Amino acid sequence: MAAVESVAMGDGADAAGEGRQRLELAALSAPAVLFTVGMIAFPLVYTVWLSFQSFSSTGKQSFVGLANYAKLISDNEFWHGLWVTLALYVLSLALQLVLGVWLALVLFHARRLSGVVRTLFISPFMMPPVVAGMMWLVILDPSLGAANYILTSFGLPPSDWLASPTWVIPTVALIDSWQWTPYVALIVLGGLQSLPPSVYEAAQIDGASAFKTFQRITLPLLLPTIVTATILRSVDLLRFFDIIYITTQGGPGNASNTLNIYGFRVGFEFFNIGYSSALMLTLTAIVFGAVLAFNRLRGAVAW
Repeated sequence: MAAVESVAMGDGADAAGEGRQRLELAALSAPAVLFTVGMIAFPLVYTVWLSFQSFSSTGKQSFVGLANYAKLISDNEFWHGLWVTLALYVLSLALQLVLGVWLALVLFHARRLSGVVRTLFISPFMMPPVVAGMMWLVILDPSLGAANYILTSFGLPPSDWLASPTWVIPTVALIDSWQWTPYVALIVLGGLQSLPPSVYEAAQIDGASAFKTFQRITLPLLLPTIVTATILRSVDLLRFFDIIYITTQGGPGNASNTLNIYGFRVGFEFFNIGYSSALMLTLTAIVFGAVLAFNRLRGAVAW
């Protein structure tokens, strides 16, 4: 009987010790958790509150409910900004995924490349967007830029690049792809290095060509990694701002006026903070929707 009571007391002491450890861990992590929640929750809740307000030119504000969201439906500039956002997103993402996978394959197979060359390959995405934007402004200058000089050297007509309503979206997509393709390549390279070599040995024994090996083995096994890269780039591309603002500021006219640029101009140039908040929350919902959709896709292709 005494032995049973001793075991029970020991179990009780262990449970009390575990409970005390949990409380200590909770107390230690509480400040960090509260700070993180505050940094995320407060701006979001405050933006939601602002989206229900209307601000006059004198600074007075009044509650208007869902009027700012109803205004989106009839706002042609909103629909144009949504189209530009999606066009840039699709074009940039396609370029970055195709070129990123190709660059990852080059880096994976060219093992004799020196560290300096590999660093040069991946250096663009480490460059601040302001620097990248200013650099491309000089390169694409219609009069003195190197891009038109190269075109005319081959007998081709010069282009207006960022000043052309027709070419501004492809040009901005190329600039962003130049900067962020190496980032996608690094993610895909990590996936390539984790693939089981035994599968490739079996394919080699069966006499599979390099293209068939890529098509039937490498690409299917890389799909989860590619979808992960898609999720990470989608978050940035759907809220595209810095390169556009530096190079075109939404121009020429409104040809590159994405939802992010439009919301910024509405809020900080026209001081319509309520409508700007509604625009930004709508864009946030689009980003969350895209991430959730790709996250489901990633679960479906996981192996």
